[in-house]
Amino acid sequence: MSETITLYEAIGGDATVKALTRRFYELMDTLPEAARCRAIHPQDLTESEEKLYEYLTGYLGGPPIYMEKRGHPMLRRRHFVAEIGPAERDEWILCFRRAMDETIEHPKLREIIWAPIEKLAFHMQNKE
Repeated sequence: MSETITLYEAIGGDATVKALTRRFYELMDTLPEAARCRAIHPQDLTESEEKLYEYLTGYLGGPPIYMEKRGHPMLRRRHFVAEIGPAERDEWILCFRRAMDETIEHPKLREIIWAPIEKLAFHMQNKE
């Protein structure tokens, strides 16, 4: 009998989720082509990084840290404070894709994770 493992376990668990979120915010903070996405974030990205790390941990099948600390994600509602148009969305996608390519070794795992993440990015857009 084969045992099912979560995406969280398959990508390398906590260390990989930490590396992914760290790299994502490093890219957003430094890439000129992510400037509009960066501009809608707080000056200090520490809390943003922590929240994304917590969210992705549970989302990928790890411990539900985000839910335990902050309740239901309600991501779209929590992001209404920021104006997210096509440019900000696409820059976020660019950073996430690149961070994932650099931190998640297996292409098939990246592919499995990518489709819902991209869909989520489009869902977060709240202006044209």
